[in-house]
Amino acid sequence: MSGGHSTYTPKSGLGRWMDARLPLPRLLYDSFVAYPVPRNLNYAYTFGGILTLMLALQIVTGVVLAMHYAPNTELAFVSVEKIMRDVNSGWLLRYLHANGASFFFVAVYVHIFRGLYYGSYKAPRELLWILGCIIYLLMMATAFMGYVLPWGQMSFWGATVITGFFTAIPLVGDWIQQLLLGGFAVDNPTLNRFFSLHYLLPFMIAGVVVLHIWALHVTGQTNPTGIEVKQKTDTVAFTPYATIKDGFAMILFLLVFAYFVFYIPGFLGHADNSIEANPLKTPAHIVPEWYFLPFYAILRAITFNIGPIDSKLGGVLAMFGSIAVLFVVPWLDTSKVRSAAYRPWYKLFFWLFVANAIFLGWLGSRPAEGVYVALAQASTFYYFAFFLILMPLLGLIETPRRLPNSITEAVLEKNKAGAPALAQPAGER
Repeated sequence: MSGGHSTYTPKSGLGRWMDARLPLPRLLYDSFVAYPVPRNLNYAYTFGGILTLMLALQIVTGVVLAMHYAPNTELAFVSVEKIMRDVNSGWLLRYLHANGASFFFVAVYVHIFRGLYYGSYKAPRELLWILGCIIYLLMMATAFMGYVLPWGQMSFWGATVITGFFTAIPLVGDWIQQLLLGGFAVDNPTLNRFFSLHYLLPFMIAGVVVLHIWALHVTGQTNPTGIEVKQKTDTVAFTPYATIKDGFAMILFLLVFAYFVFYIPGFLGHADNSIEANPLKTPAHIVPEWYFLPFYAILRAITFNIGPIDSKLGGVLAMFGSIAVLFVVPWLDTSKVRSAAYRPWYKLFFWLFVANAIFLGWLGSRPAEGVYVALAQASTFYYFAFFLILMPLLGLIETPRRLPNSITEAVLEKNKAGAPALAQPAGER
């Protein structure tokens, strides 16, 4: 699917001159016009394009905001307020950037869940999946550092709490914390470090995205049936078929995004971040942004010692382990069938996993006390059990449904099943 002879033909003398020296138009044509994609892609496959769009939006708005932001503990909060009130369209830039981070994570979570459902991590796409996990990890680091920059109450105390957990790591924990903070407490060096890294990391993400797309074009795109392309009729050209579908999905996504930006811009943030940071006043309930809440719940779920590992270190290991396990998913799933559409038991446990992840997010927003702790522990157990127990076990004992012989056959069967039955003549009833 990734191979084949290029069909690009330069139309002008300048085009032929350029093609002989730097065939960039040929690369773009082969990658985004003539590139063959499976003909049965659904709207779950449009979120890769949406993520690229959101990354571009975050970089552009972030660069402009950085021109007016002051990374100083005495000026940061005031500079953000100045951007909102005195900079031309500053309010729009800030709301686009702040809400864009949330919608970036909405899209990436749908993208990850789609990959888990349709088996996009299986051979020969293991490296493609790992590059996606690296992008996700860089996104989390970028978002955490960006959350500190407004220098509100939740910014300051969130940074204090999260960086404090690194001290649980034996031998190097204190050194890591001091490296992040630039000292012994969250202060001006911390803000400068976080601002520098928050500005730099999106460009690193863009570089890994290029590798991610390159790897996708080498191995070819998966599809809802999980069957590899076997004949020419299994594919259609990327343009206009996939571009129209992606474009339509982007418009719908941006309409929802615009509603949040213009009507409820602060809905996804925390009210305490509208108050300037005060090291002498601790908020009643310290929470990270919503997209970190599942991992925050896992962190707080470990309230007991595990042998020589105390509860604090156990929570840190569980939190980082919940992300690290994603990197080894291609080797945990033992099933030879790629798509969950043909795996009834895996489909059931997958949707339970999705519900459990959302439930963990809600638990992360609750106080770490009473029944919430017990529920977080049960949910954390299922989170890891899905990857470490169910994925390897189901591949060995599950009986999948019959797979179609080709993508074309699957499409024709679906169309036939969805077609209305023809009415019989009156004399034949």
